[in-house]
Amino acid sequence: MEVSKTGLDGVLLIKPPTVFEDLRGSYVELYNEDLYAKMGITVKFIQDDISVSSQNVLRGIHGDNKTWKLISCLHGKFYLVVVNWNDGSPQFGKWESFVLSDRNRLQVLVPPGFGNGHLVLSELAIFHYKQSTYYDRAGQFTLLWNDPQLNIWWPIKNPIVSKRDAGC
Repeated sequence: MEVSKTGLDGVLLIKPPTVFEDLRGSYVELYNEDLYAKMGITVKFIQDDISVSSQNVLRGIHGDNKTWKLISCLHGKFYLVVVNWNDGSPQFGKWESFVLSDRNRLQVLVPPGFGNGHLVLSELAIFHYKQSTYYDRAGQFTLLWNDPQLNIWWPIKNPIVSKRDAGC
């Protein structure tokens, strides 16, 4: 297991503890509470969610001020953006991107006060995240994926977005 700091304070890039491949396929240990705790990640996760999306679908940018998220790609490949939306932080409004896939098996730990959004790069992708709180739509903030003040670079110009993510 490898844990690396990123350019955003509190956001970690993680290579899971076990990734094994042979002629039958692969085996990945996505989470092991003891091993993560030994690496300093002591978040208590209480809910797991997935979203399945087609190529060029962009979901987010969503977040809240209380939830930790551990994000993985179960199938396919997506471009993940994490934005610091903690107005007390000197990094407020700063963002960083990551490519997560079923090949690299990387994970990103996102703290409360940060938003995340992802764009599907493969034909289909399964986005998985563990949460430290139960889903509460009313408690979330939404940032526009194309907000000129954030100036986020995305791999495509016209993604498929929901009404919520389009600002409608």
